[in-house]
Amino acid sequence: MKRYISITAAVLLAAMTWLGCKKDQPVDEDGLLITTRAECYVSNFELLGADFQTVRTKNAVIDTTACTINVEVFFGTDLKNLWPQFSLVTDAKLDPKITGKVDFSDLANPKQYTVVSGNRQVRKTYKIFITVKP
Repeated sequence: MKRYISITAAVLLAAMTWLGCKKDQPVDEDGLLITTRAECYVSNFELLGADFQTVRTKNAVIDTTACTINVEVFFGTDLKNLWPQFSLVTDAKLDPKITGKVDFSDLANPKQYTVVSGNRQVRKTYKIFITVKP
C-alpha cells in the first residue's frame, strides 16, 4: 500500500512540476495579455462632464472605416474638463491611456486615440470631432 501512495505522490509531484514550468502567456509592457485577436475598433464612445454625467446630446457616430467619432455636446459644456470613455473590441487597448480629464477645447485640432489589437500588430487611430449644439 505504501508503494502505491509513493508512486501516486511521485506522479502528482512530476505533473505539478511540469505545469509549473510551462511557459507563461505573453504580456505587453502594461501587463496585459497578448492574444491572437487582430480585431481593432471602437464599439461605443461616451463623454462625461465634471459631474460624471453625459454631455452628449445624442449617441456618438462612430465610423470604423474612416476611424472617426463625431459627438455633439450641449451648449455651455466645459470642453476643458471632459472624461472620454471608450468601449473597445475584446483584448484591444487604447493609446494614450486616459488617466484624467481631457481638454477638448481646441475644436480645430481633434484629439486622437489609437486602438491597438489584442495581438498588438494592428493599430487604428481615431479622431474625435466635437460639435457644440447651438
